[in-house]
Amino acid sequence: MKTVLVEGHRGFCAEYPENTLVSFEAALELGVDAIEFDVWLTSDKIPVLMHDGNALRTCGVDRKLREMTFSEVKELEPCYASKFGDKFAGKGIEVPTLEELLCLCARKRPDIKLGVEIKEYTEETVDLTVALLKKYGFFDTCCFYAFNGRIIKYIKTKYNGRTMGYPDFQMGEFEADTYSYYDEIGLSMPIVRSEVAPIFISKGLPVHMYCADTVENVELCMKMGASLITANDPVPLLEYLGRK
Repeated sequence: MKTVLVEGHRGFCAEYPENTLVSFEAALELGVDAIEFDVWLTSDKIPVLMHDGNALRTCGVDRKLREMTFSEVKELEPCYASKFGDKFAGKGIEVPTLEELLCLCARKRPDIKLGVEIKEYTEETVDLTVALLKKYGFFDTCCFYAFNGRIIKYIKTKYNGRTMGYPDFQMGEFEADTYSYYDEIGLSMPIVRSEVAPIFISKGLPVHMYCADTVENVELCMKMGASLITANDPVPLLEYLGRK
């Protein structure tokens, strides 16, 4: 069987509130090869982890992270009540900083690979993120993701970081040469199942496929030649690969 990397999407977000330390720690303990997370900056320039730029969906507070100070963000409770009810409420779960996650990884799984999604499309976000990754020794083995061609190009040309972009029709600020700055390409399951998938697979780049949470989807990703498979629930994938 082809070797394929298993990546926990926002940690182990099928069972735990996404992009929280409890979710990441659960993914690390499962034995995934990589974890994916999303980076924004607070108004006072601290890299924090959340998928959306607005705290409403996961925290119940309708505010943009970039307009909140670090201390204000730390008062949020990202327990995703609309998904989990009060299961995780009142347990001290906070919006983590990037540095807190890197400390966790360095302590528990220094071999872990990181899928670093830049959500705020500024060079400053990249610069501050790269500095922390280098500080904790994760820069050389991480891969940067972004749905923005300008940011992919910036990461590649300034830092020679490993980059993963997406099909051109999903990208912002995509230009004629943007694919040349990709080291890998990411395909969602709807695209993997579509008639256009061979167009992007034929580019010859390693292909990340996301999110495969069932055996059926895992089998399809394997058949289509995925190099890395992202899952909200990595258990079916690990079981398929004989690793759990």
